Amino acid sequence: MSAHFRVKLAIAAVAAAATAGALASPAAAAEGQVRAASGTAVSGSYVVVFKDGTVHAAAAEHAKRYGGTVSHTYSTVLSGYSATLSERAARRIAADPAVAYVAQDEVVSIQGTQSNPPWGLDRVDQRNLPLSKSYTYPDNGGSGVTAYVVDTGVRISHSEFGGRARNGFDAVDNDTVAQDGHGHGTHVAGIVGGRTYGVAKQVSIVAVRVLGNNGSGSIAGVVAGIDWVAKDAAGKKAVANLSLGGGTNTTVDTAVQKAIRAGVTFVVAAGNSNADASTASPARVPEAITVAASDNTDRRASFSNYGNGVDIFGPGVDIPSAWRTSDSATNTVSGTSQATPHVAGAAALYLTTRTATPAQVRDALVAAATKNKITDPKSPNNLVYTGA
Repeated sequence: MSAHFRVKLAIAAVAAAATAGALASPAAAAEGQVRAASGTAVSGSYVVVFKDGTVHAAAAEHAKRYGGTVSHTYSTVLSGYSATLSERAARRIAADPAVAYVAQDEVVSIQGTQSNPPWGLDRVDQRNLPLSKSYTYPDNGGSGVTAYVVDTGVRISHSEFGGRARNGFDAVDNDTVAQDGHGHGTHVAGIVGGRTYGVAKQVSIVAVRVLGNNGSGSIAGVVAGIDWVAKDAAGKKAVANLSLGGGTNTTVDTAVQKAIRAGVTFVVAAGNSNADASTASPARVPEAITVAASDNTDRRASFSNYGNGVDIFGPGVDIPSAWRTSDSATNTVSGTSQATPHVAGAAALYLTTRTATPAQVRDALVAAATKNKITDPKSPNNLVYTGA
């Protein structure tokens, strides 16, 4: 994920002064309350969210009136935008009657740590240990399904993807080439749908880059990526993998919820703080599928978050997959970041032969999960299962 991606949010203005409910000018604006960051703030960057139904077409012009510069405009999962603003300008925008709230932007980061050696896909297609040293899967698994990897980008030319991966959107550089400069996103994509390391070996992978080459980004960038996914996925069987997170954040939670309502199944990492997942976003979103990590002895990973908000466990310790450094590179990584794409791949398998809502996908995966195998789960004891 790139250097702390600074996104600036400003209040979207209504176009004409003659339009009913037009936004107040800076001269007339009082000061309102800005929502503080729950984690590390991105200095000078704010997210502005309008009340439902507010026109946002003149967002850039309105931000400029307050001395701000718009970075992203949101139209699908949120009505609003991000901008670079002074603290005082953000407070003045927060007082505008057309604005629901203004939030300080904050840092978001990947959910993974480096480790050795690998253990494969073996666990997800069998009910019990010991491992059978095989992975049985449908030849068409994932065919007709699109998996959006919202992460550091993806090396789409990697041999693991066999031409099934494409660039989607890059919120860091504001373009359409979501090249991975870190490795995390390529690794995650390989677990979702790589030919060797992937759960759903025929799924179409779309790279959505919201984190920079240093593995971190901002709420503003993450929301921009989610907004793009919701638009691109219209009419498709779609799964989105979010192996990232930060402190609790209403803006990113709302974006995920609205994208789910639009029909995209979101699979999100529980987090790596050995804490309750309710303390992290988007892990705490109840409509998403929240994934904790287990090891190859069926124990909750020591780093994995937990709690009643966790839906399911996936393998997340010493997981091998594709890497960014060449078209054949691999790496072994641990984290709830690695557990999550196992479940996203399982969701793609489920959607291969049927059309289903995100709630139906979540309920089906939980119902099919292997029960009561995880030691010290501190969560609902469900281990993802892809077998017949």
